[in-house]
Amino acid sequence: MSTPAVTFQSAVPVEQIRYNEQGLVPAIVQDYLDGTVLMMAWMNQESLQKTLETGETWFWSRSRQEFWHKGATSGHLQQVKSIRYDCDSDAILVTVEQIGDIACHTGERSCFHQIEGSIKAPPADTLSQVFEVICDRRDHPNPDSYTCKLFEGGDNKILKKIGEESAEVVMAFKDDDKDAIAGEVADLLYHTMVALAHHKVDLRDVYRKLQARRR
Repeated sequence: MSTPAVTFQSAVPVEQIRYNEQGLVPAIVQDYLDGTVLMMAWMNQESLQKTLETGETWFWSRSRQEFWHKGATSGHLQQVKSIRYDCDSDAILVTVEQIGDIACHTGERSCFHQIEGSIKAPPADTLSQVFEVICDRRDHPNPDSYTCKLFEGGDNKILKKIGEESAEVVMAFKDDDKDAIAGEVADLLYHTMVALAHHKVDLRDVYRKLQARRR
């Protein structure tokens, strides 16, 4: 086996993966920033090897019986961040940076966007879900919403709350009250996300900064 061109967080023993009777293994593709499940496709040993060597996802098309380089036509490439396999070695989890933020051929971010006959983005991590609600309150004001009242007050009200919540976080840590710490940090995160939404800064941009500093 040739040496992969890209070093991932986990080494994958290509020959030791348990492929099915068609020589295939299911590959779940997940956004590396917020954990959104983007799609599921099939890999065989050679497409997995191509993925390892190029750092971009390659799959095997069962209908066309040929290799499929994700995004080669649309430009929506998937740059691999890590590859893991499950405890039985018969399924693969690939975390990627999705170029263009579109994984589905329909133009949706994720292939898993259908729910009860409607179209809705699949859930990501808790912060992303809360941020989505905050942005919805910004774009569709509700007079009874506390979040909307913060937006109405603008920076003066929002930033004042961040200052207050920051002080309460400090005091909770000082008191070493674990439940209070969790609650006050949650309040601070919420009010900070309101400020992000007010200034139209995407939460995923914050995640990107954290990922860059992690490296």
